[in-house]
Amino acid sequence: MFHPKFVGYFLILTLSSSFVVYHLLADTSTHSDKNISPSPTSTGEKTIKRLEKRLAELETMIYNQHILDQDNSQQCPKKYPDVKFLNYQDRKRILITGGAGFVGSHLVDKLMLEGHEVIVADNFFTGRKRNVEHWVNHENFELLNHDIVNPLYIEVDEIYHLASPASPPHYMFNPVKTIKTNTMGTINILGLAKRVRAKMLLASTSEVYGDPEEHPQTESYWGHVNPIGPRACYDEGKRVAETLSYSYAKQSNVDVRVARIFNTYGPRMHMNDGRVVSNFILQALKDEPITIYGDGEQTRSFQYVQDLVEGLVLLMNSNYTKPVNIGNPNERTIKQFAELIRKKVGSKSKIDYLPAVEDDPQRRRPDISLAKRVLEWKPVVMFEDGIQKTIEYFRNELSRSHHLDRNIPHPDTYTVTYSS
Repeated sequence: MFHPKFVGYFLILTLSSSFVVYHLLADTSTHSDKNISPSPTSTGEKTIKRLEKRLAELETMIYNQHILDQDNSQQCPKKYPDVKFLNYQDRKRILITGGAGFVGSHLVDKLMLEGHEVIVADNFFTGRKRNVEHWVNHENFELLNHDIVNPLYIEVDEIYHLASPASPPHYMFNPVKTIKTNTMGTINILGLAKRVRAKMLLASTSEVYGDPEEHPQTESYWGHVNPIGPRACYDEGKRVAETLSYSYAKQSNVDVRVARIFNTYGPRMHMNDGRVVSNFILQALKDEPITIYGDGEQTRSFQYVQDLVEGLVLLMNSNYTKPVNIGNPNERTIKQFAELIRKKVGSKSKIDYLPAVEDDPQRRRPDISLAKRVLEWKPVVMFEDGIQKTIEYFRNELSRSHHLDRNIPHPDTYTVTYSS
């Protein structure tokens, strides 16, 4: 729907053009035939008078709308979450690639609330503007529609490089684009970090371990990855991104950090991202069969997004430069997880078992000894608390009608009480 004042401007231009064209035609007719004199009551002059009257009405309408817009902007200023004030020396200018995505938007909230200047670069393939719209027009926030496959020229102090599809349906939809984002995109971001001497944190993944033969997985484990399997575009893309990061560190002295992120859940997950958390919650809320691929004995460890964001910021602010696992070591089977979701939702869903997916890891659990030692970090959000917040978010998403009733809660809405 176009704004009335823009419609008005278009009509004025149209009517004005018609007015000029008529006079040109009338002038030509007068010079070509001296014997014909225009009549004051001719149809053309009546049309001109009607156009002039309508033009005046439109000008009045546009002026009134302009005054109304000014009044509304003064009476109803946008309410932003309260941010901490930082002086010039302490305030950082921070770029977050993929900042409109699930994890990125929560990181935006934390850094904005701490008082930093935040720039989000996102191509909105999986990111959504509504995840960060509560910060739009804030003096410390900037949103760029930018694909990092293309170079970016800005001045920043720190870079959180999160841009990449992260769920199987998304990265399998366009595997070549996924590889380009994690290779060419990472080269561009490392080039930016080199040029402006910014610190860069790469959001890597537990997928670099593939279907691990070591359990739990430590940072020293090299992984067991199928380089031509359906997940390879993401797994190998992130492995190359890590190699690129440390190559730039060695050759160009770029200050890099690498976080290997394990399974994460929480509000702002895509409803159709195909991950086990979103799949199970949606199926349970709809009383549809909960689908498990395989026998359900494969394991996962789930961390709440709030814990992950805390870990990323601690890693960025540390002096540790080698890869660090960021995840929750509490392990459960997929079958146990499905039963827990069904109980939490109060669903009547049955559990359906489907054939196993190719290259699906059988066990996934991080060893976070290093994070505890060098970052003094550990996950503190209880699974039952975090999953309840996530269920409430998905229930609200389902209740919205065609995404018209958009209500982006304050960042604190997604914060849960820490429990050790």
